[in-house]
Amino acid sequence: MPGLPLILDCDPGVDDAVALLLALAAPEALDLLAITTVAGNVGGDLTARNACLIRELAGRPDIPVFAGQDRPLVRPPVAADHFHGASGLGDLPAGVPTQGPEIRPAVDYLISVLRDRPPGEVTIAVTGPMTNLAEAIRRAPDVVPRIRQVVAMGGARREGGNITASAEYNIHADPHAADIVVRAGLDLVLLGLDVTHQVAATEARRDRIARLRSPQSHAVRQLLAFSARTEAELGTGGPPPLHDPCVILWLLAPEIFTLRPCHLAVETESPLTLGHTAVEFRTSERLPANARWATSADSDAAFARIEALLERYG
Repeated sequence: MPGLPLILDCDPGVDDAVALLLALAAPEALDLLAITTVAGNVGGDLTARNACLIRELAGRPDIPVFAGQDRPLVRPPVAADHFHGASGLGDLPAGVPTQGPEIRPAVDYLISVLRDRPPGEVTIAVTGPMTNLAEAIRRAPDVVPRIRQVVAMGGARREGGNITASAEYNIHADPHAADIVVRAGLDLVLLGLDVTHQVAATEARRDRIARLRSPQSHAVRQLLAFSARTEAELGTGGPPPLHDPCVILWLLAPEIFTLRPCHLAVETESPLTLGHTAVEFRTSERLPANARWATSADSDAAFARIEALLERYG
């Protein structure tokens, strides 16, 4: 039986690269139709190149990569290369991939595949700014009811922000795009900092991954080691959270996470709180539930699944 038809929209990015390797290791569960990329952690030319490099590392040349929007809808670009390295891939060698992205733009691809596939078939996983999806919705609102589900990494409530006091990076990088997606009436699952900070790559967990013997697991070890250094220097000071891999883990094993229905809104006006996600669990007729928000994660189960997926490359 084929896996879940999936488009992975991302901005690689260290943790996006890990998420890609996990998704590409599970073809029986995830029928990855394409990888679409967007400017975010680094510029759009680099995120497209990085997706092609990770595809090559995974040995999956069958998966097309489509380069997408190179800047946010409204605000100026906000990169996070201080957390991901100048290349976006930390210490990994970042040369020229054998196979580059497709000529067709990502937004055009998204619109066409959603129109061509049966309604309710395709899930979209978003691990970067929501610019591509929001632009597809703006250009072709008829695709909204055709999307099965959107599962995204983004936002913060209890944990506070990681780019400002109250905003998580993916939402802050393009809050106007996130606002369009949140208001679109989609089946929306958000895995924000409240849970991704629980799925942290401790030294013991990194050591277990280091014992796996494959080029792909070696690359993950390097990526996590880079993240550990930057988190110690620039972040919480603790072990690095695995933000974007949580999206893939939820798709493969939703029992790892606890979700609650909520009314979600995104701040797009305030200079002080731009990109803040207002998560209200006290839903009502005035504030109806429009998303499900992840509140907790079983971190041991998450890393057991990560190790099992990486073992497949061996």
